[in-house]
Amino acid sequence: MNEKLAAATTMGAVTLFVADRDAMTAFYRDVITLRVLSAEGDAVVLGRGSTPIVILQHSPSLRHAAHGSAGLFHTAILFESQAALASALASVAQRAPHTFTGSADHLVSQAFYLTDPEGNGVELYWDRDRSEWSWTHGQVEMATLYLDPNLFLREHLVEEPTDTALAQVGHVHLSVGDVETARDFYVRRLGFDATLSMGDQALFVSAGGYHHHMAMNVWNSRGAGPRMPALGLGQVDLALPDADALGELNERLTHFGTQVADDGRTITFADPWNNTLKAQVAA
Repeated sequence: MNEKLAAATTMGAVTLFVADRDAMTAFYRDVITLRVLSAEGDAVVLGRGSTPIVILQHSPSLRHAAHGSAGLFHTAILFESQAALASALASVAQRAPHTFTGSADHLVSQAFYLTDPEGNGVELYWDRDRSEWSWTHGQVEMATLYLDPNLFLREHLVEEPTDTALAQVGHVHLSVGDVETARDFYVRRLGFDATLSMGDQALFVSAGGYHHHMAMNVWNSRGAGPRMPALGLGQVDLALPDADALGELNERLTHFGTQVADDGRTITFADPWNNTLKAQVAA
C-alpha cells in the first residue's frame, strides 16, 4: 500500500456555506477580483480562468458556529505574480479596507490577510521560487516577518489589468482541536508529508515538496470536538493527478477505518472534526 499522496497532488476549490449569497459573491468578485464562473441553483462558483477557487453554497438555515469551534482558519489564494497579487491587494484597499487584518513575509511567500463578510479568513499570497526555499532536517524554514503593504503596492502594482492572471487555491488552513490527532489523520492516514511542526500549536503538511498544501492549528480552537452543521467551511477539495492516485488514497483511508463515500469519480470523507474533504482527479 502506498503510504503517501501522489507528489502532483494540489488543492481544489473551497466550498463555503453562506447566509447572504449576494453579499458574499460581491465580496469575492469585486474585492478579491475573482470571476463568476457559474451560478446555478443555490451555488455560485468563483475563480480565475477555468479554475474554481471558492464555491458559495447558499445555506440560510445554518447559523455561525460557537467561538472556539473547529473549522476554517483561512482559504489561501495563490497568485501567479507579485503584480497580480498587488492588483488584488489594491482592490481590497479601495473597496473593503476594513476587511484587512495583516500581512507577513513567510520567507517562502508574501502574504496578506483579511476576513470576508461572514467571518471566514482569506489569505492572498505569492510564492517565491522553490530554489529560494530553505529546508533543515526535512522541515521548511518559514517565519513571520513584517511586510509593508503600502511598499508592496508601490513596488509591484502596475497599470496593466491583471485580473485575468491565473490564481488557484494554494493551501487551506484549518482550526482543529489538537495537533497530534491532526498529524495522525493528515500525515499517517491521508498521506501528506509533514513540512513544519510547531509543537502542540500547529502542523503544516504538503505533497511533492510544497511548503504546505494544508495546515492545522489550535490557536482559536484548542480542545474543539467534532463540528456541527454551521455557516463557514463546507468542503475542501483535493486534486489528484490520476485515477491510480485516487484509488491508492481510497485504499489507504479504508485500511485505516476512515469512512469513505465513493461514487466512482470522487471520494468524500471527513477528518476527526467533521471537516469534509473531497478528492478527485484533476481536470
